[in-house]
Amino acid sequence: MPRPRSLTPDRLAAAALAVVDRDGLAALSMRTVAKELGMSPMGLYRYVSDREELERLVVDRILDAVDTAPPPEDAPWTERVEVMVGRLRAAVARHPEAVPLALTHRHRSPGGLLWSEAVLGILAGAGVDGPRRVVALRALHGYVTGAIQLEHRGPLAGPGTEAIAALPGDRFPLLTETAREARGVTPDEEFFGGLRLLLRGLGG
Repeated sequence: MPRPRSLTPDRLAAAALAVVDRDGLAALSMRTVAKELGMSPMGLYRYVSDREELERLVVDRILDAVDTAPPPEDAPWTERVEVMVGRLRAAVARHPEAVPLALTHRHRSPGGLLWSEAVLGILAGAGVDGPRRVVALRALHGYVTGAIQLEHRGPLAGPGTEAIAALPGDRFPLLTETAREARGVTPDEEFFGGLRLLLRGLGG
């Protein structure tokens, strides 16, 4: 196969992300990305050394799309964190199959590091410090990644909720009632409602 004339890191990342979005994370390999680019696997090794480097390129492409500028300081700190978390969700949720990669490589991604720095600045300004700030940042990361995976692999509008709603009401009265209520909850209501509960706890 001919060598592409202009194989930039951005083009490599776009090809790798296309493989993940279409075929899942398990499909990501030097061979599949080379095929996506119309070149030989050996030719791809001129640009990247292995799958791990491809993974980092994918994460950079996803997280570099996040707006990391802190929101205006005249808003309450909880609202500012909510804006930052919403931006991260918007970028990552477009590529749910890549969520595990974002967890693994976020500490190497400039976009991920700048997002964390901005959030830590908001938390510090709100008086959240020491180990509590450590836990707060981890909790926010965990909430975003967990919520995205729940939304895409076990959505409230999915068959799992319907199965729970159909359980015997005499044995699971609260669970079946909750499942019926869940049918009317939108993904945004679920995400931001849970986030506000988390932020309320951080402010206590």
